Amino acid sequence: MENAQFYVVKHGDTLNKIASMHHVTLHQILEWNPEIENPDIIHPGQRIRVAAPATHGEFEPFPGSDFFQSSVTSPVIEAMGFRLIEEECSAYAAGPDSQWSEADRKSYAMWQRKLGFTGHDADGTPGRKSWERLHVPAVFE
Repeated sequence: MENAQFYVVKHGDTLNKIASMHHVTLHQILEWNPEIENPDIIHPGQRIRVAAPATHGEFEPFPGSDFFQSSVTSPVIEAMGFRLIEEECSAYAAGPDSQWSEADRKSYAMWQRKLGFTGHDADGTPGRKSWERLHVPAVFE
């Protein structure tokens, strides 16, 4: 499932083609993705914002540690997974999905260690401090 605010680049895509597919301009794509330094260079698997970020509540609030259980399915978990990949903290074999998994826990533990957490604070269960620093984009369920 892809978040409607983002598009994952496929082989043969260009920013102009992506903008056209999502009925936005190339200028908007570049404005919403300041990390793109050269609009002629994008890569398969790259995540591109194709809709304006929310004006308030741009990031997902911390849902609480109890949220992260194997029985939970939510687009928030998928959005978290994509952010972890962007932060080069990925233990995903095939990419994130909306079901909390061991790959999510391992990826999040990598993020916690990257932030300098150790011990229980780096066990892969999100806590408020590490979550707020991850900046998971707001998801509209």
